[in-house]
Amino acid sequence: MRIMGLDYGAKTMGVAVSDPMGIIAQGVEIIRREDENKLRRTLARICELAKEYQVEEIVLGYPKHMNNTVGERAEKSEALKGKLEARTGLPVILWDERLTTVAADQILMESGVRREKRKDYVDKIAAILILQGYLDYRRMKEDETKEEAPLSGADG
Repeated sequence: MRIMGLDYGAKTMGVAVSDPMGIIAQGVEIIRREDENKLRRTLARICELAKEYQVEEIVLGYPKHMNNTVGERAEKSEALKGKLEARTGLPVILWDERLTTVAADQILMESGVRREKRKDYVDKIAAILILQGYLDYRRMKEDETKEEAPLSGADG
């Protein structure tokens, strides 16, 4: 099952998808907008990518404040969640993305990417980090469920 990860910024949308097994996240592209509030083309492109990659679920970064409160940016993500679900027909999960952009910037810096070029990649890397965090969480939950399941045919 492929899952799409999105990093929703004011003028960009980083996009990542998982491999078919749902183990590894990989960056796909950055969708750029002229105006923060004009999402029609962005939503159309997400729909195209979802079909192309046969996505069954979308994970959308949810930028809560460090004190766990919800601000304007998180409210915009909540609104986008509804638009994505209506447009794609897919379930959309809001995923805590605190510090993913900072981590993405750090990865690029450590990789030797020059400061002026980092902005060309940071949103895609952030989308990968959001999606990979979700994939790891799902795998951990599946492992916990397997450990708790009784052995079939066991007498007790």
